[in-house]
Amino acid sequence: MKKLKEHEEVSLDHLIQLKQEIKKDGFLKDPIIVDKNTNIILDGHHRFNSLKQLNCTKILAYFVDYNSPKIKVKNWRNGEKIMKKDVIKAGLIGEKLPVKTSRHIIANRPLNLNIPLKDLI
Repeated sequence: MKKLKEHEEVSLDHLIQLKQEIKKDGFLKDPIIVDKNTNIILDGHHRFNSLKQLNCTKILAYFVDYNSPKIKVKNWRNGEKIMKKDVIKAGLIGEKLPVKTSRHIIANRPLNLNIPLKDLI
């Protein structure tokens, strides 16, 4: 987890809710998505921060090549443009974008793996 870089802020309300859900369930359902070239988290900032607050030292991550044309980025808000270079810049310099700025479209992403929390401590 120490090598991963965030590019986006998190919503405190959503973070609290997700952390409680993960703690109650006792497992992490889905891996986060990370660019293999930069270690920037593309999807899963709330899961990442929830596990940090639960004192986990590991997280299940699915690494992708963000340069692939198969991976698309959109903005959650209509009318606002976001580009991959904006995500990379924010992650590399540590100036996080606002919550839910980027929405990544990644085909065939792994879901519902249900990793026990005890395996992530």
